[in-house]
Amino acid sequence: MSRGVADIAPARLALLNQGMVASTTLTEGLAIDFAQLLAAAVPAIGGARLEQMRAQAAEGITKRMLLAGQLLLDANVDLAQLQGHVSDTVRGWACFAIADQPGLTLPQQLAAMRPLADDGHFGVREWAWLALRPRLAEHLSDAIALLAPWTADPSERLRRFACEALRPRGVWCAHIAQLKEQPQLALPLLQPLRADPAVYVQDSVANWLNDAAKSQPDWVRSLCAQWLLESPNAATQRICKRAQRSLA
Repeated sequence: MSRGVADIAPARLALLNQGMVASTTLTEGLAIDFAQLLAAAVPAIGGARLEQMRAQAAEGITKRMLLAGQLLLDANVDLAQLQGHVSDTVRGWACFAIADQPGLTLPQQLAAMRPLADDGHFGVREWAWLALRPRLAEHLSDAIALLAPWTADPSERLRRFACEALRPRGVWCAHIAQLKEQPQLALPLLQPLRADPAVYVQDSVANWLNDAAKSQPDWVRSLCAQWLLESPNAATQRICKRAQRSLA
């Protein structure tokens, strides 16, 4: 047991494993026993599926989240009920189930994912874009067109999703080679956010451009110079400074 997990009080960990409370830190989220939580959240899931989850206990959390989503689909669980579950991890499982649900078009998946992308818990919001990212990357031009209206949404969480989901390099996910080489394709998402008032969104835009700067540094320098001329306010200045932090 890692030191971080050992520092969680046993009573607190029991509540997390029973799905009775939400995690407050990444350490708590990583400490959860997925098989225990699955049994508590979906009592009818079946012993065979629980055994599949137990067999993957040593795998990374993203692989286990993906498996949980697949098991929910296999058991024909009502995902709408899980989207309101107290446990953020359970709601995260719903994200992966939506992303893996057969027969849904990309617009339908985005519509289903929308409330989870706007979830009040930081972890659920991360699982929402991580779960759907492979499908978005597979249909990149459609994804950009569908997400562009999200950049004008009143919710900063949805505006951030529109940017974060298609970062060229991202975190805990596969890179998107096309955006590493052609970052300009994502301008319909980036341009509307260049002066976003929310720090949450600013950080995402800056991180997106910092990703791009590792393969297309001149493009990022040029874009930031253009933005600073067009929109020389504090938000744009902050974005451009952070966007170029890895450049000499």
